[in-house]
Amino acid sequence: MRVFLTGATGFIGSRVLREFLAAGHEVVGLTRSQSGAAELARAGASAYLGALEDPAGLAKGAENVDAVIHTAFDHEFSNFVANCEKDRRVVAALGFVLRGSDRPLLITSGVGIGDPGNGEPAREDVFDAHHFNPRIASEVAGQEQLAAGVNLGVVRLPQVHDTRKQGLISPYIEMARGKGVVAYVGEGANRWAAGHVADVAKLYVLALHRAEPGARYHAVGEEGVAARDIAETVAAGLGLPTVSLSEQEAKAHFDWFAMFAAADLTASSTLTREKLGWQPAGPGLLQDLRDMDYSSRQG
Repeated sequence: MRVFLTGATGFIGSRVLREFLAAGHEVVGLTRSQSGAAELARAGASAYLGALEDPAGLAKGAENVDAVIHTAFDHEFSNFVANCEKDRRVVAALGFVLRGSDRPLLITSGVGIGDPGNGEPAREDVFDAHHFNPRIASEVAGQEQLAAGVNLGVVRLPQVHDTRKQGLISPYIEMARGKGVVAYVGEGANRWAAGHVADVAKLYVLALHRAEPGARYHAVGEEGVAARDIAETVAAGLGLPTVSLSEQEAKAHFDWFAMFAAADLTASSTLTREKLGWQPAGPGLLQDLRDMDYSSRQG
């Protein structure tokens, strides 16, 4: 299979690339630079030069392939809303190229979109079109493409981690470093789902091989890790104190991160495991946080 992979040199995409190459597929990887093209060539993939800011250009990369996997995302979280809108335009452009065929398009979203709203973990069979997370834009665009006949599926991500990056926790670490304290809200009982990047990459392969229109999968290895446990582990690594903040204090302390800081973002992957036989085996989030090198800035 010839696969067009966006985000092919990124944290998650580079691992997805390895998995697809190991499975014997040909991969055309999106990159915005010649250095990225060289990196892809060394890995055994070919390169397609483009950028998320040019969805029409990305769509051309999807014209002569058997499948498309979209993992690219602009992770400048201080511009999160605008970046989610950017992703919506990319999903629409990629989907338009694939209409009228059974070629699968696998896009990426967040597990929070599956929140049932009753305090239980997010599920794959729930689509909350009014969720507070701006990343809803990606799945709304996906639903539109699905309705137009595109063979579209979704991989929803929790906090994806190894000892180098940990999703939203990476900017949280840098925020703590800058402020001199590691903060959590209230008792820190709210939890975040997590998945090791190696397990997440394997899930993309299984999901694309199944190619089920409308399927949603949760790349969740741990249903929920408590915010206070995360804060205390980070504090030990940075050599900083922890502090509990009220919700009002958290708004001033966290700025754009405040909407996530107090959120309970638990998620289940029961349906994903049953449907795909996916069995995550990587280290847990707290283990990776304990094993990371805090002398290095987070990307």
